[in-house]
Formats: sequence, C-alpha cells, structure tokens
Amino acid sequence: MASIARKFERFVDTYRRPDGGRWGGQDLENATGGIVPRSYVSHLRKGRIENPGYEKLAAIAKVMGFPPRLWFEDVDTEVQPEATNESLNLSERVNHLFKTIRDDRTDEPYTNAEVARMSLGDLTEKDVEGMRTGSISNPSVGKVVALASVFGVHPSYFLDKGKRPPIIDREVLDIFRDETASAIAHKSFHLPGQEQQMILNIIRQFEDMRAADDDDR
Repeated sequence: MASIARKFERFVDTYRRPDGGRWGGQDLENATGGIVPRSYVSHLRKGRIENPGYEKLAAIAKVMGFPPRLWFEDVDTEVQPEATNESLNLSERVNHLFKTIRDDRTDEPYTNAEVARMSLGDLTEKDVEGMRTGSISNPSVGKVVALASVFGVHPSYFLDKGKRPPIIDREVLDIFRDETASAIAHKSFHLPGQEQQMILNIIRQFEDMRAADDDDR
C-alpha cells in the first residue's frame, strides 16, 4: 500500500479545486472549517503523519471530492466521485457491525473484549468501547483498519457515505480466529510494502510446493 503522503499528493494532482487549481494547506483549512489545519497538511505532505485520524481522512475526501475508500487502496487511475447519501456516524457503523456479524460458534454478538483480543493488541477493550459509544470519534487509521480486519469488512466502510450493509468476508473472520494466522496478518500489516511482498512470495512458494506434492501422489 502506498504511503499516506504519496497518496495525498496523487489526490492533490487529480482532484482539483472548482477553479482548477491545486488544493493548498490554507484551502483545505478553510474548506474543512479548521478540521484539517494548514500545518497538518504540511506535515502530511512531508510524510510526518503516517497514521492520520478518521475525522481528517473523511474531511479531506469530502472537500476534495474523491471516494474515501481510496485512502485504503493503491490508486493507479483516476476514479470519479460517487453519488452519496446521508452518512451514518462512526459509532453507528461500528454498532451495525456488532449487530450484523455474530460469532458463528455461539450465534451471539461479539463482546468488546473479544474484538480487542481478536485484534492481537492493535485495539484495547477501551478503544472498542469508545468507538461504539462515540467517546472516540476520531480514531487513528491504524485502529480503523484493525477493527475492519476483525469484522472482515473493507476499512472504507467506516468512511464511505450511505447506509450500506457491510460485505462480510467469512474467510477473514476464520483467519482472525486462528491465533497463528491472525498474528501473521497483523505483524505483516505494519511492514513496508516491499517486505509484505516478500512474505506473500514465501507463502506462494509453500503453496506451489504443496501443489507439486499433491500432483506426485
């Protein structure tokens, strides 16, 4: 995944102001009503902010006019802004996940403690509770990604507008129930892209070896 700074520069090049000019720090401060200060934009561009907050990512996407999901994707081509509806706030989206996605083994909703445990240290029980009650309305992007991973939804679910139900990936839920597989996923998430690719190549080598063994039988 490209760095936040690189993505931001790409967005500035692609999604221009109504007059065709590039968005500057003061422009964004004015357009977001101070949610994204000029100094913050400067630090973001210089790569000093690697884990920006949920509120600022959403505000930048809204005023610049690009789909919030692009913060979490590798962007190679321009994507046009989407038509959107009234949005749910963060706590409503989090609680929707708790209501919608249940533990297959018990058919009961997950508890805050269970979700924190499944994140393998990326979230505390207090983090989960705060996002559910609304006392934490601006979690870091890392915590948003961790919560999305636990529930098997794309991180953009917490940013995109509209009251859309999440796409549930049952395989992802199974992965995060397995302690070893979950540890591999969480540890590799924090590595640079090149090192993530090395790990993926190793896994594919093991898959090829198993496939060769099956062919020999």
